[in-house]
Amino acid sequence: MNGEQKIKKAYQSILNSDFEQAIIWFEEAIEQEPNNAIYHYKLSITYARSNKLIKALEHAEKASLLDCNNEEYLFHYEHLKAKELTKHAEAYFDQEDDQLHLAVILLKEATVLDPLSVEAWLLMGIAYAQLEEYSQAIQTLKEVLNLDPNHEIAKELLKQYKMMFKIYLQSYK
Repeated sequence: MNGEQKIKKAYQSILNSDFEQAIIWFEEAIEQEPNNAIYHYKLSITYARSNKLIKALEHAEKASLLDCNNEEYLFHYEHLKAKELTKHAEAYFDQEDDQLHLAVILLKEATVLDPLSVEAWLLMGIAYAQLEEYSQAIQTLKEVLNLDPNHEIAKELLKQYKMMFKIYLQSYK
């Protein structure tokens, strides 16, 4: 069975909601054609849908390296990389405030890679507020609402942070 036939088997498995079997078929296709960028890309998507971010990133990167002119592969890789950075940033929220600055750095990088990542923008706004950088928090939450005007959490936080900013400014009068 050639690589293309294995890819068809992988898609049949996906249609049957058997993602683990689909992964096996994609991996077998890659064993036969390790330099086939589209196989790595398709496997990456399947890993991502199965919440296997590390493996998804590995194959997304491979696809974008094998076909560096393919913008879709690069976009997919950057989207996954942004997810990874966001996940790492979350770990800093339980630590000291000076560690929260590291979360902001990671989240800024995530939003550069994936400017449409509502989660990264939202977490960055929360981090800024925890650091009492309310102006930045408000600006960041406005970006969330530009991306998703109906985001209820962002709307509520924006109200809270505007009120906290007022109180913060009044404490310096």
